[in-house]
Amino acid sequence: MGALSSLLILPLAGTAAIALLPTRDARLIRLVALGATLAVLAYVAFLAALFDPTQFGFQFVETHAWHARLGSSFSLSVDGLSMPMLLLAALLMVVAVVASSGVKNGARLYFALIMLLETAMMGVFVARDWSLFYVFWELTLIPLFFLIDRLGGSNRERRQKAALNFVLYTMGGSVFLLVAILLLYDAVPTHSFGMGAIAEAARGLPISTQVWIFVGLFIGFGVKMAIFPLHGWVPLVYAEAPAALPLLSSGILLKMGGYGLLRATETLPGAAWALQSWLAALACITLLYAGVLAWRQRDLVVMLAYASISHMGVVLLGVATLNTAGLTGAVMQMVAHGLVAGALFLLVGLLNHRTHTRDIGDYASLVRTMPRFAFFMVLALTAAVGLPGTVGFVAELHVLVGGYARWGGWVVALSLSVLIGAAYAFRTVGRLFTGPVDVARQAVADLSRAEMAAAGILSLAILLIGFYPSPLLGMVGASVGRLSRLFGG
Repeated sequence: MGALSSLLILPLAGTAAIALLPTRDARLIRLVALGATLAVLAYVAFLAALFDPTQFGFQFVETHAWHARLGSSFSLSVDGLSMPMLLLAALLMVVAVVASSGVKNGARLYFALIMLLETAMMGVFVARDWSLFYVFWELTLIPLFFLIDRLGGSNRERRQKAALNFVLYTMGGSVFLLVAILLLYDAVPTHSFGMGAIAEAARGLPISTQVWIFVGLFIGFGVKMAIFPLHGWVPLVYAEAPAALPLLSSGILLKMGGYGLLRATETLPGAAWALQSWLAALACITLLYAGVLAWRQRDLVVMLAYASISHMGVVLLGVATLNTAGLTGAVMQMVAHGLVAGALFLLVGLLNHRTHTRDIGDYASLVRTMPRFAFFMVLALTAAVGLPGTVGFVAELHVLVGGYARWGGWVVALSLSVLIGAAYAFRTVGRLFTGPVDVARQAVADLSRAEMAAAGILSLAILLIGFYPSPLLGMVGASVGRLSRLFGG
């Protein structure tokens, strides 16, 4: 059994352990889930320590024939684009379990689905066969649907509507994704789903054909990224999702779309070059439009949902530059937003669990009753703005440099989005932590030790990468260089 197969089996073993527990004690079930996610994180960290960032190719490669006549295989490997996503997913899964302390009813189903979701997400990042990639991509829908539909908000009608909305959007995008993959498969003389074989054959297709196939891939990945105008599922799903699901959705699931888009760009460089201006335009519309909507929200979760969409616009803009700085910024932004969004959704979820309200107008002067919460919340909000010294600054600076090299002064849209982000971030700080003391909130408990540990780990990562980004930049450098050379970088 290979290293990456073992990685996929670990969370599945956690699912089985939770399902076979002879008790319904929610605390014990959560401890088992926490142990399983910590084991996955430790194993991913071990693989990251063995990963050689100087290699241009893929590492930990393993391939097993799946359907030889069809040309599909159980092929797994990692490179500098996928390894950071594995680390991010493993870390945020631990945080999600810690953030789910309020889950009592249906704990067995909830944590079993969470562990199954981790397997599917890890599979997306390590698959090197498009058919296997698609299987893992679709597998994420099953636990997500039941988490929303069965364990979501108290209003049954609204949570069912949210679950149906999510499935219709994502399945609709998946249809385009599947058709595009089948067209790529047909272009391979040997009829193989291997990503390497498909990429080699696809580059020989006429540009017009490449463009149509790329559009299909973009729609599939754009729905998951929540790029305008494919973002309609996000606000309702985030509002009705249970416990830590918004944290996982914003922190990891949106990144699956960004990761897929990078693979599509690698497979069809001619189409990406032809559509570069359109991708940049969509990116600018997304980051400005979603930023303004975030500014207008009173619901804290919905505000963070729109803020996440805006940040994914930055990822799309980095991809659209098709140069080394911009592509590096896109990968860094996925990591940065995963950490920042994870911290913000963790903190807002814990606040909602204590107060049972997400309306920003219901809070005032929380700094007096929840000083630890206030510290981490302010740090996460300033990191979301891209303050120097945080990981967001490193990511957005690379995108800005790459965008300026490609389009010059037109990247002012990114600067405007930063200003809009600062507006809603500091409005939130003002509403939550200033003003007269609210008598109804004086008894609200501050963060516990476990909650502080989760928030502290994310905050440490935000600051550590912000001040010392070299290890992460080195990890992604060779793979980004390989990708940018397709466009003369």
